[in-house]
Amino acid sequence: MDFKGEVLEYTNYSNRRMGNIKRFLRKLYLQRDLQIMALAGAIWMFIFNYIPMYGLVIAFKDFNIVKPISDAPWVGLKHFIEFVNDDNFLNVLTNTLGISLLKLLIGFPLPIIFALLLNELTSLKFKKAVQTISYLPHFLSWVILGGIIINWLSDIGLINDILIKMKILKEPISFLGDPQYFWWIAVISDVWKELGWSAIIYLAAIAGIDPEMYEAAIIDGASRLQKIWYITLPAIKPTITILFILAVSGIFNSNFDQILVLRNSLNASASDVIDIYVYRMGIQNANYSYATAAGLLKSIVSMILLLIANEISKRLNETSLF
Repeated sequence: MDFKGEVLEYTNYSNRRMGNIKRFLRKLYLQRDLQIMALAGAIWMFIFNYIPMYGLVIAFKDFNIVKPISDAPWVGLKHFIEFVNDDNFLNVLTNTLGISLLKLLIGFPLPIIFALLLNELTSLKFKKAVQTISYLPHFLSWVILGGIIINWLSDIGLINDILIKMKILKEPISFLGDPQYFWWIAVISDVWKELGWSAIIYLAAIAGIDPEMYEAAIIDGASRLQKIWYITLPAIKPTITILFILAVSGIFNSNFDQILVLRNSLNASASDVIDIYVYRMGIQNANYSYATAAGLLKSIVSMILLLIANEISKRLNETSLF
């Protein structure tokens, strides 16, 4: 290609690029009201979510609250090593993984099943009533819901009263006073609170399925179970995959609010998870550098799990977050 041709090609490229920029700016101007609202949210997120990230540097320093962060001496990976070698580390890790894996194994598929069952209901009034009842616990904070659960599980609470009257128990059990019950209490109460709300996204995905596919299946003589297995589940498979990737990345998050409300000195051996441990070391013991290191290590591992789950999903079914 001669010099004139190269100049012409570059000129055409520049013109196209300027045209794209002008169209983008014009679109931005036409949407200025929406962009201003979005900008406000972006500024809020930058101030409260990104600027505080500078504080993570204290994980590598011996920070003292009476001095600025810049004056704290560097200690490298000292706090990370101390956390991994701590006598409580194994117990904290076991409790965190135990509760989170049970929530994943039980709490993840149940909203899918619940959404599939709701979708099969023919009575619209009954369906709305069930949805409303299942959503309600989500809107109660763990402070309120935890108080209800503590009351129900007390020695003279509703659960013991029912079990004794049904002749299942002879004497009341202190459910929250025995560590062996705590994991299951945490899992069941979490499922109860979030089941209906978690099913919403699956119901939305199901609503997007072409009704003609169901009509064709009915003509072919497919049963309800066959329609669910061959039409509904494959159609919502991408949604399930994305949510599963996010659930795997959150394995080290044990729902701090829930555990904090339900734990006590009697079940501490089963309720001391990473989030509670960080809270105790950072807020109660004022060991900010150590607590920051523990929290940062948890976040790093969670990010690694997210990347691994995303890559596996991409290779197996070509569905991923990025």
